[in-house]
Amino acid sequence: MREIPDRDRWLALAILAGVLAVAYLVLLHPWWTAPMLEVDDRIDGLQQRDLRVRMELAQAPHVEQRLAEVQAVAARVPGFMDERSTELATAALIARLETAVLDASPGNRSCAIRNRSPMSEPRQGRFPRAVVQVRLHCGNPELAAVLHSLERGSPRLFVDNLNVLAPRQVFGRGGGGGAPGAGLDITFDLYGYLRPVTAAPGTGGDNAR
Repeated sequence: MREIPDRDRWLALAILAGVLAVAYLVLLHPWWTAPMLEVDDRIDGLQQRDLRVRMELAQAPHVEQRLAEVQAVAARVPGFMDERSTELATAALIARLETAVLDASPGNRSCAIRNRSPMSEPRQGRFPRAVVQVRLHCGNPELAAVLHSLERGSPRLFVDNLNVLAPRQVFGRGGGGGAPGAGLDITFDLYGYLRPVTAAPGTGGDNAR
């Protein structure tokens, strides 16, 4: 039997290797290797996601504890008004104003409300608010007492657009409330925030922004 030359033997092996490589690329890789690599990537991604979820769940007791502490502090010092509508909150603002003025000047001898007008808010954000436009006629000490009472009480109220006009008449020399009509002419906006309204599921709360 005639022996096959080494060169032909190596050429046959190279052709066989090429055929096997083409067969792998055409048949095995797209139908087996590539899907398995994709599955491995998905498994790795799911494992990382599971690890993040487990870490977040492990922090849940701490988050719940902090939330309870914040809610307890908020309950002791409420920032929002208790009323559920702007109309009721406006009435509460006016009542709070009248109480503050009466405490600062019993009988309205040296401080009186000249006007208190509810103002409508053209835009209501996440935290709706009630606003009252106020005009007072007060002396300096009474004005300071009224503003302090309004801004230091509970729930929290705010004073904005404060304007103070000098008196047209001179106070009496004895101090105190002065002559009738004397005092400062004060205007400001008094407002407080209502608790945010949580939209019910399916009511389209996200579209009401």
